[in-house]
Amino acid sequence: MKNILPSLKLPLLLAAITTGGAVTAQTTVANLRPYDKGGINVFESPKDTSAVFDKLKVAFGAGFTQGFQNLRHSNNAGGLYKISPGFNTANANLFMDVQLADGIRLNLTSYLSSRHHNETWVKGGYIQFDKMPFKGQVWEDIMKIATLKIGHMEVNYGDQHFRRSDGGHTLYNAFIENYIMDAFTTEIGGEVLLRKNNFFGSVGISNGMIKGNIDSLLKTAEDENIHKSPSFYFKGGVDKTFEDGLRLRFAASYYTNKSSGGQTLYGGDRTGSNYFMVLEKAGSTYTTNAFSGRLNPGFSKKVNALQLNGFMKAKGLEFFGTYETAKGRSKTETIDRKATQYAAETIYRFGQKEQLFVGMRYNAVQARLADVPGTPATAIVYTKDVKVDRIAFSAGWFLTNNIMLKAEYTKQDYKDFPLADYRDGAGFNGYVIQAVVGF
Repeated sequence: MKNILPSLKLPLLLAAITTGGAVTAQTTVANLRPYDKGGINVFESPKDTSAVFDKLKVAFGAGFTQGFQNLRHSNNAGGLYKISPGFNTANANLFMDVQLADGIRLNLTSYLSSRHHNETWVKGGYIQFDKMPFKGQVWEDIMKIATLKIGHMEVNYGDQHFRRSDGGHTLYNAFIENYIMDAFTTEIGGEVLLRKNNFFGSVGISNGMIKGNIDSLLKTAEDENIHKSPSFYFKGGVDKTFEDGLRLRFAASYYTNKSSGGQTLYGGDRTGSNYFMVLEKAGSTYTTNAFSGRLNPGFSKKVNALQLNGFMKAKGLEFFGTYETAKGRSKTETIDRKATQYAAETIYRFGQKEQLFVGMRYNAVQARLADVPGTPATAIVYTKDVKVDRIAFSAGWFLTNNIMLKAEYTKQDYKDFPLADYRDGAGFNGYVIQAVVGF
């Protein structure tokens, strides 16, 4: 892991200047999802319009994860990266949250150490408005139910992105890794969230790419369209807690982009997988092959995606389910391809403060992949859908609200891949242990 002290100097200096030398606790920032155990099963950020603002405040948080891995992989053709039991490189995140004004906060998240990038760099930042700096009863009435976010931020598509591991911050995830088809990306845009009487709905628009881009698109033989379209995404559902403590949540999300300059809905993670180097070819590197164990359908030009989620919590028992279907293509294709994903997980939390948990997750993806051109010896043609499925069993212990130890046994199999694909007959299994800090 890199030395993170130089990376902390600038934010700490800014905090000292803006707060008169005081770096405050994160509880001074309103409507912030806690980075510790209190943030588990929190989806959209809390909404509290009664929070009192007295002056600008800065709060810092962090996420650290150190893993030990003992996974084994195999395929029919051989030629895989040689792996053995050992510690993975530790990941670290830095969160800076600023209470700018009454009901207005800013977030900046940086990756201090990650598998995909060796240098410290910014994930994104946004401003969130739970109140407006305008006088008038009409604005007060609107903002009682509305939240506005603007910036370079995590797109609120689906509920699974609230439960995934993100670089060094893995405390929300009861398992080691994210979904096989990981719907997560950061884009520049804005979204409005409305909440009232247990119902919620949101609409967002973004640039449709993981970063700013003013370049003209290039024509291809398959697609002469050089127009860059924005992405639109929508979400709606109900989240209700009953008198006996039972909580039920249902959400439906839709994301669409008709002509992107580099769509990354299923490839927007810039940190990397928590299964290091499984099912990677010999000669691969940690940075360029950072997403081991995942399947990106490659909808880089066009995508339409729907995700349905259900969540239930009854005392210590939790269930979370996902159905997802997506259609799209790249700029070198003319026909849309389809991908479908299912996932179901059950977690039981027990102990006086639910500090212990056990869990099981099943995740499966069926997708038609893009053909790989080349000579007859290297070309790969996908004449039917491929399938990837995973089963994982986990257990964990919160020593405190900020410190967690978790372990997982996992088994993942690859089916119906062509003989020319190195993933033909492939699979991996074994265990991973992680020590996690979040505050």
